[in-house]
Amino acid sequence: MKIFENGLSASLRSRLLAGAAAAATLLVFSAGTASAAANCIKGDRKAPYTVGWANIYSVPTWMKQTEGTIAAEVEELKKAGLVKDLMITDAQGNAQTQIQHIQSMIDANVDAIVVIAGSSNALDRVISDACDKGIAVVNFDSLVNTDKVTAKINTDSAEWGAGAAKWLADQLGGKGKIIVMNGPAGISVSDDRRKGAQPVLDANPGLEIITETNTEYNAAPAQEAMTSLLFANPEIDGVLSLGGAISAGSVMAFDRQGREQVPVTGENARQFLELWKEKGLKGWATMQPNWLGALSVYTAVQALEGKDVPAFVKVPLPVIDDSTIDSYLARAENFPADGYIYSDYDQALFDKLLAQK
Repeated sequence: MKIFENGLSASLRSRLLAGAAAAATLLVFSAGTASAAANCIKGDRKAPYTVGWANIYSVPTWMKQTEGTIAAEVEELKKAGLVKDLMITDAQGNAQTQIQHIQSMIDANVDAIVVIAGSSNALDRVISDACDKGIAVVNFDSLVNTDKVTAKINTDSAEWGAGAAKWLADQLGGKGKIIVMNGPAGISVSDDRRKGAQPVLDANPGLEIITETNTEYNAAPAQEAMTSLLFANPEIDGVLSLGGAISAGSVMAFDRQGREQVPVTGENARQFLELWKEKGLKGWATMQPNWLGALSVYTAVQALEGKDVPAFVKVPLPVIDDSTIDSYLARAENFPADGYIYSDYDQALFDKLLAQK
């Protein structure tokens, strides 16, 4: 069992913990007064709870920052007597290992499991088993197929892909040669963004997809992949990059090869946003907030305390463009150099999101 609190500056952490403390106080007042209504919740589970965080991998900085928000939320809930332990596992990118870790959590009779799925279908059985055992299961970011969970929490990945594709199509006047850069294949958040982009691409037949890539959401492998593509393709008009630090890798590859930069989409990776500003790129981005992890813990404990929570919590996507990028970069020093500049959050935001029906 281990606790991580990576990716948070002291000032940012203090703001996050203040929100979590308020949430914990609210939960204390409600403890023992309501009957369980959320999916999976049954039996006589009582605080303090043991929460399991079944991580698919911990190496990417996005995961480290996300784990930091989970740990911060748990620490405040511990102080309120609502959480006893946080069990953290790292499957190192292997879905079968993640299944084993979740089974171990079930065997240990944890009260809640929060999970980013390493496979959209391989985890269905073990997740369903956890639900049947009365364990609160909250799945965020990369989602499982089964609905036997307490809640799923995510941005709209299809909307993400469509927004990125529409911006690029508009920039290129509906025609040109483009490269599509995806995250890992088989991961729902990556696959769904790509599916969301397709109707826009179909509506713009003048856009020619030269090739597509699948890489980890890290700059280094993306740069390597794009470098090879630049050698093979002398004409590239735009890059449809669908998340992570992939866009930064693309920009660095163009720069290293002495190629003129082209319009590129991306995410709120600090490195990408800084390159965008430094090089005067034509860019568009959005954000998968790291605090989805903290929200998942909050949601699980709310459910265990007898609160009804929605089966799906949709988190709105912001748009980062030339009119908003400066507001993100103004807070860059609060985040790791290879991290993600995510928005602030508090209990009021969490309660508003959980009030969705």
